[in-house]
Amino acid sequence: MIKIISLCLIFLASIHAFAAEQTIRVNDFSDPNAAYAIKMLKLAIDHSDNPNYKIEVIKEDFTQARVNEEVRSGGLLDLCWASSDAEIESQLRPIRIPLFKGLLGYRIFIINKNNQAKFDQVKTLDDLKKLTIGQGRTWADGRILEANGFNVIKTNKYPSLFYMVEGGRFDGFPRGVHEPFGELEARPTMDLTVEKNLMVYYQMPFYLFVSPSNQTLAKDLETGFERAIANGEFDKVFYGDKSIQDVLQKANMKNRKLFKLENPLLSKETPIERKELWFDPQSIPDNTSQTSNNNANTNRITSIE
Repeated sequence: MIKIISLCLIFLASIHAFAAEQTIRVNDFSDPNAAYAIKMLKLAIDHSDNPNYKIEVIKEDFTQARVNEEVRSGGLLDLCWASSDAEIESQLRPIRIPLFKGLLGYRIFIINKNNQAKFDQVKTLDDLKKLTIGQGRTWADGRILEANGFNVIKTNKYPSLFYMVEGGRFDGFPRGVHEPFGELEARPTMDLTVEKNLMVYYQMPFYLFVSPSNQTLAKDLETGFERAIANGEFDKVFYGDKSIQDVLQKANMKNRKLFKLENPLLSKETPIERKELWFDPQSIPDNTSQTSNNNANTNRITSIE
């Protein structure tokens, strides 16, 4: 009997050790969204019923399609992050909590510094559609813009888009509001700037994804996110993130002319009705508990008009 009890204890200990050593493998190869996505992943883990997950970051030069396949098949990766649509949700298991609260759907333009006057003439959506727009060939954004009647010029390579807009191949390169300022800082010699007055919006959730066969991880992350949303920690991380603070300081979102577009690629399961999950530029919170404890950073958020 003592031997049986001992074996049972050893077995239970091994199960506990296995649980403690569960690893979530993710890929980060020059991905500007990786640091934030991993921070949100850690937040969900910390609030889940299994806080013993460990994150392992690999750095492979994979395309998004390769990343998705590695996650789907349970290959080299256990989790990824991406802008969502019905197609990717048919292949991978989404965690339907928008990491950026839909902020990616707010788009402002990178333009040639000499072309601001052309954008100043835009008063209506039809005026905006007369301009040419640059996009990556495989990006969902290009399909959304085309479905809304825009003239979209595409290329395979992301870096090429900056040279193309600088050289006049198209008029504007729309970017999520958190993206263009860092992109231009990284290209100081290019004759580019952020357009001053316009903003386009379409619903664009940015989710974590796991393999459809990994339901345990999916449910753990969903539980963690829901608890972090309920206790305010999700918004605290969101509004306290430096890149988000930079957006609220630099993008002047409240004062831009906003053009709302339809997103025909959106999954029917997108939680549009849950208002607490989505960012509203007209309702930037002034609750300092949701921001960084640093007073300077707090002021940068709450003083934006």
